[in-house]
Amino acid sequence: MAQPAQADLRVCNQTRNPLNIALGYRAERGWQSEGWWLAGPDDCAIVFQGDLNARFYYLFAADDVGGGAWGGGVYLCTRDETFTIFGVEDCLARGYERTGFFEVDTQNRSDWTLQLTEQDSTGPETQ
Repeated sequence: MAQPAQADLRVCNQTRNPLNIALGYRAERGWQSEGWWLAGPDDCAIVFQGDLNARFYYLFAADDVGGGAWGGGVYLCTRDETFTIFGVEDCLARGYERTGFFEVDTQNRSDWTLQLTEQDSTGPETQ
């Protein structure tokens, strides 16, 4: 019997160091940010499980060993520990950090995999 296809948003780490990954998206209650997922070298993390229900998702990844980061100009709230945060306003006043995420266009597909490589200083590769 055939297994149903897995529909998820995956982030794959093509670097030599572990990456910590945060996700942002528009949920029913408004903007939501979540973290952290850990993806080891040559490993993937599923950051959104199930059919993707939006075209755009927002990601931030940090290499705490090598000091690199993959970010952008969409600011969402984060914190150092595991988090789920609703809303993007007043991050600092609410006790959170304000972090720049980059946009991922999933082209309305139900499944998407993103590859982060060490050359991605300006933007990540998708496939």
